[in-house]
Amino acid sequence: MEYSNSKLSVMWNALLVVLLASWVCSVTASVSYDHKAITINGQRRILISGSIHYPRSTPEMWPDLIQKAKEGGLDVVETYVFWNGHEPAPGKYYFEGNYDLVKFIKLVKQAGLYVHLRIGPYVCAEWNFGGLPVWLKYIPGINFRTNNGPFKAQMQRFTKKIVDMMKAERLFETQGGPIILSQIENEYGPMEYELGAPGKAYSDWAAKMAVGLGTGVPWVMCKQDDAPDPVINTCNGFYCDYFSPNKAYKPKIWTEAWTGWYTEFGGSVPYRPAEDLAFSVARFIQKGGAFINYYMYHGGTNFGRTAGGPFIATSYDYDAPLDEYGLLRQPKWGHLKDLHRAIKLCEPALVSGDPTVIRLGNYEEAHVFNYKAGGCAAFLANYNPRSYAKVSFRNMHYNLPPWSISILPDCKNTVYNTARVGAQISRKKMVRVPMHGAFSWQAYNEETASDVDSSFTMVGLLEQINTTRDASDYLWYTTDIKIDPNEGFLKNGKYPVLTVLSAGHALHVFVNGQLSGNAYGSLEFPKLTFSQGVNLRAGINKVSLLSIAVGLPNVGPHFETWNAGILGPVTLNGLNEGRRDLSWQKWSYKIGLQGEALNLHSLSGSSSVEWAQGSFVARRQPLTWYKTTFNAPAGNSPLALDMGSMGKGQIWINGKSIGRHWPAYKATGNCGDCNYAGTYNENKCRTNCGEASQRWYHVPRSWVNPTGNLLVVFEEWGGDPNSISLVRRETDSVCADIYEWQPNLMNYLMQASGKVSKPLRPKVHLECDAGQKISAVKFASFGTPEGVCGSYREGSCHAHHSYDAFNRLCVGQNFCSVTVAPEMFGGDPCPSVMKKLSVEVICS
Repeated sequence: MEYSNSKLSVMWNALLVVLLASWVCSVTASVSYDHKAITINGQRRILISGSIHYPRSTPEMWPDLIQKAKEGGLDVVETYVFWNGHEPAPGKYYFEGNYDLVKFIKLVKQAGLYVHLRIGPYVCAEWNFGGLPVWLKYIPGINFRTNNGPFKAQMQRFTKKIVDMMKAERLFETQGGPIILSQIENEYGPMEYELGAPGKAYSDWAAKMAVGLGTGVPWVMCKQDDAPDPVINTCNGFYCDYFSPNKAYKPKIWTEAWTGWYTEFGGSVPYRPAEDLAFSVARFIQKGGAFINYYMYHGGTNFGRTAGGPFIATSYDYDAPLDEYGLLRQPKWGHLKDLHRAIKLCEPALVSGDPTVIRLGNYEEAHVFNYKAGGCAAFLANYNPRSYAKVSFRNMHYNLPPWSISILPDCKNTVYNTARVGAQISRKKMVRVPMHGAFSWQAYNEETASDVDSSFTMVGLLEQINTTRDASDYLWYTTDIKIDPNEGFLKNGKYPVLTVLSAGHALHVFVNGQLSGNAYGSLEFPKLTFSQGVNLRAGINKVSLLSIAVGLPNVGPHFETWNAGILGPVTLNGLNEGRRDLSWQKWSYKIGLQGEALNLHSLSGSSSVEWAQGSFVARRQPLTWYKTTFNAPAGNSPLALDMGSMGKGQIWINGKSIGRHWPAYKATGNCGDCNYAGTYNENKCRTNCGEASQRWYHVPRSWVNPTGNLLVVFEEWGGDPNSISLVRRETDSVCADIYEWQPNLMNYLMQASGKVSKPLRPKVHLECDAGQKISAVKFASFGTPEGVCGSYREGSCHAHHSYDAFNRLCVGQNFCSVTVAPEMFGGDPCPSVMKKLSVEVICS
């Protein structure tokens, strides 16, 4: 081994040798690595992993999520550890409810899967403050994520606490537990580059500190090209086939293969086609990839005020294989499951040596891996995003769709192609839950802050986070404006213009208790300016500015120093004197809302005030608390609230926060057609342009009691609560798009074993939710159909009996399968053309 950093001390070398020896020698329960793979208990493995963040779902959802991950072909579950959730105040720890980390890891173990524990403890993750507790910021002399004594002391204390906890529960693989890898820090490379020497000193310290904790399993650092040995540096991105670790004896690990992207309030909703995701993974594996993790496999929900950003939406769906509600996202889940089976069929060849690369054309190549026992596996790739390729490999001909890879576990028969999706496509719908009447709402008006109830008064404007310490999203700034009776505008009716400059993130302006207007920023530009005419009268006018934070930043150089709130200047234009600067007047401050102080969202707090009822419940009223009660709907479909009629605010069920709602923020972006072929980036494929970035808000079933559930909504802008409804998430229709002679596992197994000499026809498999039946065939065409699921149309070639088989075999059933062969559809409608079958059936 060579050491790139000559400054490594002799002790560190000695420690290294001991550690490597301990990983390699104790075969009983050990994890080690070489450049080909991670070895667990003496066996080299190609590992497929998926991120499931425990606080983004509920303990009641965990077993089902983990089971679906296992059924999807995963070996490992990866999660971050969320420091600010576990230590909300210094030395006060919380490991209960959806923060019960030990329970989560034990459930993964019970399912027979491994864990990659990414301790961080900085995690980014579109999570509030990147997972760091806000109180850290107020430790004297602290400077985050650099060579800084106070920060390193706190980071080491928490990291050691988590490691000790895992050891006490015997959860590391060397103790017979499921944890096979751990991560320290997170995507620090770019930050180190900006900081220079102190950054390098810090990352070296972090690596040494982690290894010194003696977990017995390897540590990784992602996006950290100079990770010191024995720490493995790893890759994050949409594609990582180009990546190589910094030492020849380290395996190629992809810690984050992005399955989609996050949604921000004001942004359109991103998705990533299953064909491109599968292609990116096959590209990585064919280049000798040893471990791949989907970020996210289940994204889940940013409950409460956990969303970061700022402006990260409450939904963290991520277009993951399991959707926000824990349901299979088809075809992505199924297409990846088929990919994982294909990779596992090749595993003995993949771990035994490096591939031989054979050029097959300008855009085409083969990667061939030899089995120890003889024979080989091959990956045939066509990198051309525009055209099919016919390639010749080992005296056989193969047709490769654009931007795709075919996997041949025996170097002969194709078991899988990344652009040929065998899994069904499932379209979901949000169905209104029938209630006895709609919700019956009561209302309570939040008063605008006045001097009377202010927390304190001072001259000048304060920064918001330092004032609230993130105890609330809300901070009131209140001041008086004295208007002389002789002001010209009182006679000519030309309102003076109030201008407020704020560091973000949203602002509501009240003049004498009336909403005068609002302004808000965005993820890219959190700063905002309010500038409007305001209705002032002679004498004293009370101006109350409600400044709102929408999640604290989670990424960026020294994001802990970024500001929020009204930093000014605040000016009034159009007076006789011209312009008046209000910035250095006396301002009164109040942290949070009166309703928050009264705990109106809780069962006990909501009964402490008088609520207006019936016709007194005002609509479109700003700063209003609404409450109602409801009974749990029957069944076990996932539930959500349709908040389409509301503006901006927060939602609670039985005292637990569902999160921030902001359906009034409409999505901007480009939502054109999206072809799977060609390099993907987060802006390529988008939906929801012109609609709410997030209309539906997940209500976990386990939060709902059989009867008498308290639902509380705080509305800042004004909305119509009577249009809020509880909805169920169900399958609306399922589709399939299957080409004739499309590769599939069954055909491969029969051909490779010699049971059949000619290929088998592929089958269409269609399945509705449990308790649903296929009620009708909406579309079926064997030939050259066009369009996508939900909007198929016939092409120039169509078999006229396409519907018959589906009407006969599927209608009235929960699931069915139909062979894709011309005789099923009344004969071949166009013999010399490559045909496919597109079908859509309704589930009800």
